[in-house]
Amino acid sequence: MNKSRCAWAGSDALYQSYHDTEWGVPLHDDQRLFEFLILEGAQAGLSWITILRKRENYRAGFDGFDAARIAGYGANKIESLLQNEGIVRNRLKVEAAVINAQRFLEVQDEFDSFAAFIWQFLEGKPKQNSWRSLADIPASTPESDAMSKELKQRGFKFVGSTICYAFMQATGMVNDHTTNCFRHKELQ
Repeated sequence: MNKSRCAWAGSDALYQSYHDTEWGVPLHDDQRLFEFLILEGAQAGLSWITILRKRENYRAGFDGFDAARIAGYGANKIESLLQNEGIVRNRLKVEAAVINAQRFLEVQDEFDSFAAFIWQFLEGKPKQNSWRSLADIPASTPESDAMSKELKQRGFKFVGSTICYAFMQATGMVNDHTTNCFRHKELQ
């Protein structure tokens, strides 16, 4: 049986699996939230499928997205990552991952969890949207603007409003499955 999916899922099996099982599912696990924060930043200027295809290499290269380990990365580890053909070898993005790990740990200390901090931008519950097509979905919202501003003030990098909105979509902070998609109703 053919399921009706969001148009962006296309026909690529990896993309469809990600769409069907992960995208838009509310996440409250700090390590998974951190993974998406790093991957969304790495995606800036690239397609998400590029990052999705490199995700296992990121997990291996970045110690399973262990923020405490990444926060301690020095120059040698950064240079090693920049030689890793399995990830996006952009110095600013790799260095941002280290900075973001340090800021992430600070937020955890202050709020007891990153999830408690990040979900406050939507008052702790997913926003249910009813977009009919991809063209209706915004690139940013007042909530992603506020999240971006706060993250930047705290010293995070690669956290513009569009990146924050993509993060919100991926982690289920907003349900942006189009109304014709089978996942839209399942995630309400």
